[in-house]
This record gives sequence, C-alpha cells and structure tokens, in this order.
Amino acid sequence: MPPDNNTLAATDAPLLPIHRQPGFLSFLLSRLAAVFAMQIQAIVVAWQVYDITRDAMSLAYVGLAQFLPMVILLLPAGDVVDRFPRKRILQLSWAVQGICSALLLLLAQANHGSVIEFYVVLALFGCARAFTGPTLQSMLPNIVPRAQLAQAIALNSSIMKVAVISGPLLGGVLYSVGGGSLAYAVCLGCFIVALALLMLVPVLYVEKAKVLESTAWKRFSAGIRYIRYQPIILGAISLDLFAVLLGGVVALLPIYAQEVLHVGPEGLGALRSAIAVGALLMGLYLGVRGIKRRAGHVMFAAVAVFGLANLVFAFSTLFWVSMIAMLVAGAADMISVYVRTTVIQLATPDEMRGRVNAVNMLFIGSSNELGEFRAGSMAAGFGVVPAAVIGGVGTLAVVGLWMRLFPTLRQVDRFDDAR
Repeated sequence: MPPDNNTLAATDAPLLPIHRQPGFLSFLLSRLAAVFAMQIQAIVVAWQVYDITRDAMSLAYVGLAQFLPMVILLLPAGDVVDRFPRKRILQLSWAVQGICSALLLLLAQANHGSVIEFYVVLALFGCARAFTGPTLQSMLPNIVPRAQLAQAIALNSSIMKVAVISGPLLGGVLYSVGGGSLAYAVCLGCFIVALALLMLVPVLYVEKAKVLESTAWKRFSAGIRYIRYQPIILGAISLDLFAVLLGGVVALLPIYAQEVLHVGPEGLGALRSAIAVGALLMGLYLGVRGIKRRAGHVMFAAVAVFGLANLVFAFSTLFWVSMIAMLVAGAADMISVYVRTTVIQLATPDEMRGRVNAVNMLFIGSSNELGEFRAGSMAAGFGVVPAAVIGGVGTLAVVGLWMRLFPTLRQVDRFDDAR
C-alpha cells in the first residue's frame, strides 16, 4: 500500500493516553461531523419521501436505493482501501457525499411531487458509502497503538452516538422550521467541516504492505476467503446480519410516529435519538470498563435483549414506553458492535483490513438497508405492527440457532482468543 504523506514509523513511540494519541481527537471530530450530516439527512429524506407518497413501500425503496450500489462496490472498495492511502480515499468519499447533500438541497428547493430523483441521489450516496465504511474501519488501527484499540473502538463508537442522538432531533426540528432545504444545507456544511478536520489526522501505525494477489478477482475475494476460515469472525458478522435484518424497526419509525404514536417529526427524531442515547451510555461504560471475560456469551445475550426490546416497541402504543424500548435496543446493539468490531480488528492483519472490513460492511449494509426493505415491504403487506412483531421473534430465533452453529464464538472468553 503506498504510504500516506503523514505516515511515520511510529511502532516504537511511547504509549500515550488514548486522548493524547496524535490525530485521534481530530479523527473523532471529523467522523462526528460526517455522521451528524448522515443522521440529519437520513431522517429528513425518510420523512420527505413518505410525506410526498404516503406509501410504506417508498421507505423500502429509500433503503434499497442505497444498498444496491453498496453491495456491488464494497468488494472492489476493500481492494482499493488496501492498495491506496486510506485517508485520501476517505476524503474523496466524503466529498461525494457532500455533493449528494447539495443535490438533495436543489431537489428540496424544486418542491415537486416526484421521488425518483431522490432515489437517484441516494444511489450515488450509496456508492460513496461503499468506500467510506471499510476505510473508516481500517483507519482506526492505523491511528492508535494495538494495545489501545479496544478502548479506541468503544470511545469512537460512543462519541459517534452524539451525532446519532442529536442528528435526528435536529433533523426533525430543521425540517419543521425550514423544510428540506435548511436541513440539507446543514448536512453540506457538516461534510465540509469533516473534510477540514481530516486534514489534521496523521496515519502513524501502518504495517509494511505485502505482495497482493495477482488478479483483481483474487484480491476482491481475499476478504471472503479469510473470513470463511475464521469461524469466530464469520459467526459474529453473520449474527449481526440476520438479527438486524429481521429485527430492525428503524424503517418503520416514520409510520409508527404518524399512525401509532401520533407524534410529529420531532417525535420521530426523538425515537431515533433514543436508540443512540442507549448506545452512547453503553459505549461510555465499555470505554471505561470494557468486557474482560465471557465476551461470546455477552454478545449473544445482547442480541437477544435487542430482539426483546424491539418486540416491546412493536406492541407499544405509548410514546414513553416506545422511547424506553428504543433506549434498551440501542444499548444492546452497542455491546454487539463493540464485541464484533474488536474481534475483527484484532484477528485481521493490516494488509487485509480493507478487504475484510469491506465484507463486514457488506454484512452491515445488508442488515441495515435490506432490513429497511424487509420492514417496509412487510408493513405494506401485513401492517406495521405485525411486521415489527415478526422481526423481533425472528431475531430471537437467530440467536438460538447461531449459538448452536458457532460454538467457538459462544466460547470466546477474552478478546485475545480471537487471534
């Protein structure tokens, strides 16, 4: 991999506190700004599209428009991340996402009744996200020492929840005050800030690149082959895939907000933010205490709690009960993310991280985007409450099945076992 201009031979540097590691805070703040933009945009696009169409299937297409480009480009993106400077790739992908925010701003100002143009822009946004995901996952081990990676992952994940909490809330308020135009303008500004802060991040911990496979297909598929023979990694990412694919209710929140709980865009933003509040609190706890023992059992328990919380939300007609259910679901999901991400990063050599993380992001994208399509299409066919209930029950079934299929994941004690 060609070195970044800021790459230094820093393997012998003294171990500083995590917040004093060069570039770590700038990296966190740049990610914070970018995630802030994505969260505002997600809530505003969903609300605006549903407001135009009043059709649950339109929400399914919002997810599908972003997922299809990702599923096509993620494996080639992983190869690019392992061959070229990761910071440059991240800068380009964030720039394209900023352009998408500008295009959505123009569409909002046009104020017509068609949503086709929104889907086209979201497809371009999905193309950029295909490169953003594996790059971000691969960069963190290049910024902090290996000994501090688990702590950095927990702190990084929890700090990002600040944007996930405030982004939907602000998105709902911005849409109420100034419509989509104001919200998309704020998104564009956030991407500009993210790009400026990323310039300050040095990439210090890069291992010497090894000779890559001879053909493009061998390079693209190397991550899949690696994961295939790592049952702990395969079990962790596939558990997340099917649990969120079946159990996620995020795509149904606009319908629940309007037709079940009878709250406006501010209430929708609060529901989205409740998920992030739970994740933030749990992430801060993990950043201080961490998981020392029985990591595999803790992960399975967390996914089961995620499914139960979504079941409570499915049956709830009270706003405060729904808020608590989303809070618990967010906390449980953070535990799963923490375990899965730490296992993958510790078990993967640096020259493979881009491709392995691309496969991981493919699983994550499948669970999130196809989960939105699953939820929206089932809500259109069976009703919103049955769709949410079926998803929660499906998550619990996946937990039980995966405990039998992947005993090595269940038996993981300390994170070092993943090596």
